[in-house]
Amino acid sequence: MLLAAMSAGLAQSEPEWRHGAALSGEPKYAEGFEHFDYVNPDAPKGGIVRLGESTGFDTLNPILPKGNTAPGLGLMYDSLLEPALDEININAEYGLIAEAFRYPDDYSWVEYRLNPQARWHDGTPISVDDVIWSFGKLKEVNPSQAFYYRHVTSAEAMAERVVRFTFDAPGNRELPKIVGQLIVLPKHWWEGTGANGAPRDISGATLEAPLGSGPYRIGAFEPGRYIEYERVADYWANEHPVRVGTNNFDKLRYESYRDQTVLLQAFKADQYDFRAENSAKNWATGYDFPAVRDGRVVLETFPDKARGIMQAFVLNLRREPFSDIRVRRAFNLAFDFETANKTVFFGQYKRIPSYFAGTELASSGLPQGKELEILESVRDLVPERVFTTPYENPVNGDPASLRENLREAVELLREAGYELRGRQMVNVASGEPLEIEFLDNDPNSERYVLPYAHNLERIGIKMTLRTVDTPQYINRIRERDFDVTTLGWAQSLSPGNEQRDYWGSEAADRPQSRNYGGIKDAGIDALIEKVIYAGDRDELVAATRALDRVLMAHHYVVPQFYIDVDRTARWDRFGHPENIPEYTHGFPTIWWWDAQKAERVGGRG
Repeated sequence: MLLAAMSAGLAQSEPEWRHGAALSGEPKYAEGFEHFDYVNPDAPKGGIVRLGESTGFDTLNPILPKGNTAPGLGLMYDSLLEPALDEININAEYGLIAEAFRYPDDYSWVEYRLNPQARWHDGTPISVDDVIWSFGKLKEVNPSQAFYYRHVTSAEAMAERVVRFTFDAPGNRELPKIVGQLIVLPKHWWEGTGANGAPRDISGATLEAPLGSGPYRIGAFEPGRYIEYERVADYWANEHPVRVGTNNFDKLRYESYRDQTVLLQAFKADQYDFRAENSAKNWATGYDFPAVRDGRVVLETFPDKARGIMQAFVLNLRREPFSDIRVRRAFNLAFDFETANKTVFFGQYKRIPSYFAGTELASSGLPQGKELEILESVRDLVPERVFTTPYENPVNGDPASLRENLREAVELLREAGYELRGRQMVNVASGEPLEIEFLDNDPNSERYVLPYAHNLERIGIKMTLRTVDTPQYINRIRERDFDVTTLGWAQSLSPGNEQRDYWGSEAADRPQSRNYGGIKDAGIDALIEKVIYAGDRDELVAATRALDRVLMAHHYVVPQFYIDVDRTARWDRFGHPENIPEYTHGFPTIWWWDAQKAERVGGRG
């Protein structure tokens, strides 16, 4: 009787299996839901959608950290869990390859129970062995992913269809969902031999179309020019609740073009169908052509509520001028956003005041409440000014304001050990002039970089603009071979473990990390952990604001500009659900081919 009672107690302590889970509260969709609310479950299947991109590709290996991976490879693979598009980014996820998952109250491990229907495109069941092998190879081959998953200590089979991932410490609420996003690869295919008889190598580039499990497989392709994906008619998850009403096109094709100018002209010539426009000038002046005027091309904006953003002049802290906060602040004072917005950007942008611009996560004013408590707990590690002085970007926009800010910049540079000698700013100790290079891969950047360089020249700093091709640019950023460049970080509405990769000290010297500037700061590290281990949504928001406030106080970057809508242009051949989710337009995932519209529009290049 005693043994039976003990066994019953142990059984009761086992966590329950879940169909879905949220970081805070309950997921929107209850167990047994038929489809997401935002899809059209009766959307027609058929047609083709063509997308344009400017990077090209040289490998079809989805996890390789080097080279240029083909766009759209994610269409070929399912993950253990799938997020809904109408809930806060990664806040809630639902089972896909995993029919259910569970974890204890302390989040010290997670188990996934695989769906017995899950299949690779060759009909082989997706196995626990595939999941464990994929996790191991991802960490082995990709240093960035090894860092991202470093708190996962083991992956082991618990039953025929159950895999457990164990974590190195309890309390990280995000890890069960992060592991659920793992790309699962077919072990039997990658450990087999290719058509040439040679063993396949997951650690190397390949142009052999790999085996997948997702709604699409690779059809025709030509490296550097195009790749086409074909819908899998007998896809195992066609009727799965997270897939109903999605992936409606028979074909998706990505066309590669050599630069952004050619990319826009190709769209006008009906060489591809849908374009997300990130240039204010193009949006204001580039779409006055017959197909827009007669309605064959639709221009439409969608609210951008799914993310925060920091886009900035990223200063390489590994290089001497920018290791000094006074130099970094001087560079911000010289950036005349207001004039650029008026003369170059057609008044479309806002100045970025936060690493989480446009969200409730952005800090403002002085810290209060829970945010203040969190900052007090690391007071000896953060600048005192975060408690006394709200961050504000300098304001230019007229000659008087610019002169005043440039005078302040010169004074800051003098304090940092520089002085003007004639028209040159030089290091007093070495006599070396302060000269830097701005690196970019987009010729259009000169519209705002050259005026910025002119302002720096007025205080004796020479900044030259160097534009290189995209592969060279990517390699130089990876190797941290730059002085200044424009980069950005898109932020989830539920930030977590990725913050270590963005700003953590351990990521600063890792080439594949997104800590591009080389931030190393104990206070930042401590606050990242506060974000990751936040106990609820209120604490997460407060911890993120505290992190944001300290990042801004260090002047690591010169914030640029953002817009809170997505600007899109499309050839009017497509239908979409009436209730598009508020966090994304969902193109092309939840859209479909509209034969009547396509007949009216005609053409196809």
